[in-house]
Amino acid sequence: MLSQRQNRLLKIIVEEYIKTATPVGSSLVCKELDCSSATIRNEMAYLEETGYLEKTHTSSGRIPSELGYRYYVDNLMEPKKMTGEDVLKLQRIFDNKNLVLSDVITKSMEIISEITNCTSVVLGASSSYNRLKQVEAVPFENNKVLAIIITDKGHLEHKEMKVDDGISTSEIKKVVELINKLLVGTPLDEVSSKLEFEIKPIIGNYVKSHEALYQAFYNAFNEFSFKNHMHMAGRTKLLDYREFDNVSKVKEILNKFDDDNMVKKIEADNNAINVYIGHESNFDDDVSVIKTKYVVNGEEGTIAIIGPKRMDYEKVVALLDFIKHNIER
Repeated sequence: MLSQRQNRLLKIIVEEYIKTATPVGSSLVCKELDCSSATIRNEMAYLEETGYLEKTHTSSGRIPSELGYRYYVDNLMEPKKMTGEDVLKLQRIFDNKNLVLSDVITKSMEIISEITNCTSVVLGASSSYNRLKQVEAVPFENNKVLAIIITDKGHLEHKEMKVDDGISTSEIKKVVELINKLLVGTPLDEVSSKLEFEIKPIIGNYVKSHEALYQAFYNAFNEFSFKNHMHMAGRTKLLDYREFDNVSKVKEILNKFDDDNMVKKIEADNNAINVYIGHESNFDDDVSVIKTKYVVNGEEGTIAIIGPKRMDYEKVVALLDFIKHNIER
């Protein structure tokens, strides 16, 4: 463990670098700790030798290393008290009785993205945990139908479908009635299979244009039958940070956001609020991921914030704790 003065020194450097993205010199720290510059330089040299600080090529100041951030998160930081304005923004979402759970979570995480200037991610439960509750189809202009799928967990998804000329509203209604009669209660990731093996063989007995309608609904359900429902907000927020002014690095991270397999690595495996820094994130060595699992009425999911290694850990941890507490209450 570090000495009390080394702890204070490291805390000052980490928090100053988080705010300014500028290497921290001994003169600033001297004022904070009321020590001589020689003493501070010696302490900074020790922290560098032991791996908590790094020296940049362009400045005599120091910046936190990955180990320094880890020590700070584990031993020095204290979650910040949320501002009244931030609490009010989020409380409006939690108090809105017209929103289903999925909307409450995604909208609150969108606000978190704005507050923190980081990317927020919501990974919903596996579709095997969501069962079909109801299907609706609303015909509108130019042979288009809005298919609406509602699950037993309160999720609502919709997709615009095109149907062939000559397909009547009554035929669409019959197909919807057939699906609701035979498939309600089916896990979402099994709906496409049941459509093929249970609906397709008999749909011709109910509607003339059965092949076209079957294919339209099959395609719609196939898109809904995802293994992990993912919502991301602020994916370009990283562009605002100096660390990511390298075009190739930004492209690399944005490509990872579009890679389902990479995004799944963000999924939390326990209920604690965990901080993963750099290589620990299993996502990218230049970012940190703070995440936790939520459990509501048996439904599990992950909420996470992705940002630079110099993200405001104290603020993000407090915000995620507030969100988790409110959605699980």
